[in-house]
Amino acid sequence: MNKTININLGGFFFHIDENAYQKLKRYLDAIARSLSDDPQGKNEIISDIEARISELLSERITDARQVVNESDIDEIITIMGQPEDYIESEEMYEDNSNYNYNKRTKSNNKKLFRDSEDKFLGGVASGLAHYTNIDTIWVRLFFILTAVTTGFGLLLYIILWVLLPEAKTTAEKLQMEGEDVNIGNIEKKIRNEFEYLSTKLKDGASEITEKISSADYQKLRNQTKSGFQDFLDTLGKILSALFKVFGKFIGVLLVFIAGITLISLLFAMFSISSLEILGFEGDFVHYPPFFYDSIFPNWLLSILLILLIAIPILVLLILGLRILSPNLKRVSTTTSLSLFGVWVVALLFIGFTGVEFATSKAQRAVKVSKKSILFNPEQPLRIGVENDDEINYQHNLRRHDYAVEVYVNDQKMKYSNDVKIDVSKSDTNEAYIEIRKESEGRKRKDALENAEKINYKFKIENNKIVFDAFFLSEFKNLWKDEEVYLTVFIPEGTSVYFENSSKKFLYSIENTEDIYDRNMANHLFKMTSKGFECLDCEDHDDDSNNKREKSDWDKNKDNTNDNNNNNDNDSDVSFLFDSTINDVKAEFIISKKTTKSELEKLIGWFKNKRNIDINIIESNYKNDRIEKILLDIDCNDGFKGELRISNNTLNSIPKGFRRLYDEEDKTLAFKIW
Repeated sequence: MNKTININLGGFFFHIDENAYQKLKRYLDAIARSLSDDPQGKNEIISDIEARISELLSERITDARQVVNESDIDEIITIMGQPEDYIESEEMYEDNSNYNYNKRTKSNNKKLFRDSEDKFLGGVASGLAHYTNIDTIWVRLFFILTAVTTGFGLLLYIILWVLLPEAKTTAEKLQMEGEDVNIGNIEKKIRNEFEYLSTKLKDGASEITEKISSADYQKLRNQTKSGFQDFLDTLGKILSALFKVFGKFIGVLLVFIAGITLISLLFAMFSISSLEILGFEGDFVHYPPFFYDSIFPNWLLSILLILLIAIPILVLLILGLRILSPNLKRVSTTTSLSLFGVWVVALLFIGFTGVEFATSKAQRAVKVSKKSILFNPEQPLRIGVENDDEINYQHNLRRHDYAVEVYVNDQKMKYSNDVKIDVSKSDTNEAYIEIRKESEGRKRKDALENAEKINYKFKIENNKIVFDAFFLSEFKNLWKDEEVYLTVFIPEGTSVYFENSSKKFLYSIENTEDIYDRNMANHLFKMTSKGFECLDCEDHDDDSNNKREKSDWDKNKDNTNDNNNNNDNDSDVSFLFDSTINDVKAEFIISKKTTKSELEKLIGWFKNKRNIDINIIESNYKNDRIEKILLDIDCNDGFKGELRISNNTLNSIPKGFRRLYDEEDKTLAFKIW
């Protein structure tokens, strides 16, 4: 039967039997005696050793009523080491004045703490760096990048800041660095910290003594008399601190922007070069205009352009890293000169390609050809336009001056709708079509060759000329200004009917009533000595707004937003909304430009012209533009449907419906898209 004693060890309360207490006391006294010759830091060393012993005992005592016995003390002494072990390590330390405490025995029981001695905010990054053996700068960069890009880094840092304990005691600092927590390591850690602190104090004292001895006391007295000077000095220090913080922010910003840009450029470089070299086809890559028709391959120009951008970005990245970590190693002179040389080469290549692109459009040439046409003059000559949807689908046929790339028989080509159609009186009383093709080139000869290679077709059948709504050209001419201008020359007295499909391609057709080209569609005209004369325009209620009179046109523009559902002006509404009503079809089209008042006008137009009821079930507008809408459609002839527009889908393609009146196949007679 042994007595039990209550002790306070390292701030914790323990029940310990008398024999164990005596052994622990003798152990601590022996350690104290071993430190008696060098009292520097003795109390702190003993305190840290007691804290470590208390921690080890707490791990073994699971119940507060449990008593510490001799076996527990023996285990603790085995872990901590005997005072004799400390004496041996002390002798080794005295024999080697350049002893590096980083050579302490490494432990496999490394623990994660926050390092308060090397912290930017809370010491989380430096603690993780100790635990993972990674340089602190990379851990901090990880947190910065993930915080700015996804916000995850900031959340993770805050969580770790809250959960991780701070390494305060010597034992915790040793555990954080992966060192064994024993007498020798504790003493060496504290001794090193004391020596570092003593050195700092001595250096600081020497500096102060030197300043005092060399000070100009008269000048100091004068300075102390100036309160304004003190204010300026304090203000300077504050501004200096603010500039340092601002500099860190600039460094973080440079690292983030440059890092993201470099990663994107690196990915782009490998992707573009791989696709080009391996021969992949498709719309994977869209090159800048000056890449086309260049003597250099596109993959090479892509790499050079990326290097031209990436090298300055890399310089900014290094600058940002040096702002965050001034101790970062400088880039060698050889590397700097090599990068500058590569950048200069890339600049020369891209500059040469840009000049080459500019000269490829220096000259313009025209290739003109004529083709006779035969038709029955007793019947009207019909003019229409059609597209080849297998090459490039066009929902709304119209003329525009930009081009796209298409594939024809597995060959990449240029597709353009820049086609203009004119009809004039023939001076020879013979009917023919003049085909005028225009293109550009470095020299006039090159431009003429490009014009000759433009592929354009039309056909004549059943007293009708059907022009293609497009032309094809070599893909290298994608960014050249090319166009096809068609002029149909007909004898005087010939009647011509312009079909609705041609209205967006008619160009500068002379007529006696100055009707706009687009408004000549769906009308019958007769060629006179003064130009076309409309034969069926009187059938319409009000044709005056079709005239080429500026005042009427301006007046029509001013009334565009007039909420008047009774407006029966076919041409005005057809032009405004691209919708169509004729004997063949009724086509209802709305786009992202359609306003609320314009939609109401369009609905009234379809009701008056074709008895088609369009009811607005649900609607939502933003800045008077359609954002969301549900329309109920009833053609009053058996065809019904719903047109739903949501999530701003008008940005990609116009929406609407079409009712055909001459289709035998009833499945095609009504369609909503």
